[in-house]
Amino acid sequence: MNTPPLPEGEPGPALADPHTLLEGYLDYYRHALLRKISQLSETELRIGRLPSGWTPLELVRHLAHVERRWLVWGFLAEKVPDPWGDHDGHNGWHVPEELSGADVIQAFEAQCARSREITAAAELDQRAGVGGGFSTQEETPTLAWILFHLLQEYARHMGHLDVAVELAGGAVGE
Repeated sequence: MNTPPLPEGEPGPALADPHTLLEGYLDYYRHALLRKISQLSETELRIGRLPSGWTPLELVRHLAHVERRWLVWGFLAEKVPDPWGDHDGHNGWHVPEELSGADVIQAFEAQCARSREITAAAELDQRAGVGGGFSTQEETPTLAWILFHLLQEYARHMGHLDVAVELAGGAVGE
């Protein structure tokens, strides 16, 4: 699988602008995800190696849906079809058989591009809209809160993916 050009690492240590820093770390994790899964064949992408049973491809699809839920459905309050489409109805992640690894990765990359557009056009103190994922203005978080939430989601899942890739014979910590 081809991965996009990767940043050399984390955003620079002299970076102080919170908006740029949050967006930079999200891109760092997005690219790390693509780099890690590029070590796996189509077959390996669909094998669950941990007791919970999730597969690396399911994780990629889950993170695309997480970004869509929080930024499109939540922050922009746009109606989206099946915001929980990454779940199979039993709280597990799911990738339909007809979707190839390339399809899932392409959808992830498209969602990341859309997410970048959304975050670049908004201020960190801007509150999410009402009508998508949030019913009342009192429950709407700021963009800063949403971006921090996305970062913790990526950080947690990247650790999970490290283990899955290692168990599949991929490089450790790559």
